[in-house]
Amino acid sequence: MSTWPDAAGAHAPDRTAYAETPDIGEGAHDKAERASLGELVGDISQGLTTLLRQEVELAKAEARESATRAGKAAGQFGGAALAAWMTLLFLSLAVWEWLSSAMESRGWAAIVVMAVWGIAAAVLAMLGRRTTRQIQGMPRTTETAKRVPDALMGNEEAR
Repeated sequence: MSTWPDAAGAHAPDRTAYAETPDIGEGAHDKAERASLGELVGDISQGLTTLLRQEVELAKAEARESATRAGKAAGQFGGAALAAWMTLLFLSLAVWEWLSSAMESRGWAAIVVMAVWGIAAAVLAMLGRRTTRQIQGMPRTTETAKRVPDALMGNEEAR
């Protein structure tokens, strides 16, 4: 614990440069007047380290949560896709047979069924592209990371 020198140059033990148990209502200005430059830099470094660790932990937690949900959803979509594919395969075969008996040509009936599926594929691809553009990523991490520069400058309420 460092002490302030008195008028004669001797260190007075009753006046410390940095209080180990600061008052609850102590302001940053009061603390800056009493603390040495090294202690202030240490406090800033410790605060910055804590802030960055919290940001990293938030990013990890959000990524873990998103990955877990995405994995579960992927499995569910995979099962649904297989069931839907089997349903549509047999429905397509039934439509093909029905059209071939109505048109008296299996070849043209197959082309009609294929064209319908081509149109459906194009529409679904456009919908998937639009949905992909709406993915937000990690919004809370992004928002708090934007606040770091202001917090470092003491302007936490600026945003």
